[in-house]
Amino acid sequence: MSIQRHDTQARMSRAVIHNGTAWLCGQVAGPEARNGDIKEQTESMLARVDALLKEINSSREQMLSATIYLADGADFAAMNEVWDSWVPEGHAPARTCVVAPMPARELRVEITITALVDD
Repeated sequence: MSIQRHDTQARMSRAVIHNGTAWLCGQVAGPEARNGDIKEQTESMLARVDALLKEINSSREQMLSATIYLADGADFAAMNEVWDSWVPEGHAPARTCVVAPMPARELRVEITITALVDD
C-alpha cells in the first residue's frame, strides 16, 4: 500500500493520503485575515480547507473528522456560526473543539481535517 504526500516540505506535508483517506495538516487563516476577528479568521481558514480538499480530489461531503483549536473559548459561538453555515447539511464530520495556545499571537483558530479521497 502506498502513501502519497502532498506538497511535502522539510517539516510537514500539507496532506498525507493512504488507502483512500487523507489527513490534512493544520489550517489557519490566510495572511489577509490574520488580524481579523474570529469570524473572519474562520471563514479564511475554511476557504483554505476547501482549496486543499479540492487539490487532493476530496470535498466537504467527504470529511470524516475535524479538530478545531481555539485560542479563546469565548470565540466558540461565533466560530460555530461560520462552521454551521459551511458544513453541508447531513455531512457533519465527527468533531472536537479545544482551547489551546496558537503558534502565532494573531491566530485565533486552527483546524485539522480527515477526509476520504476519490480515486
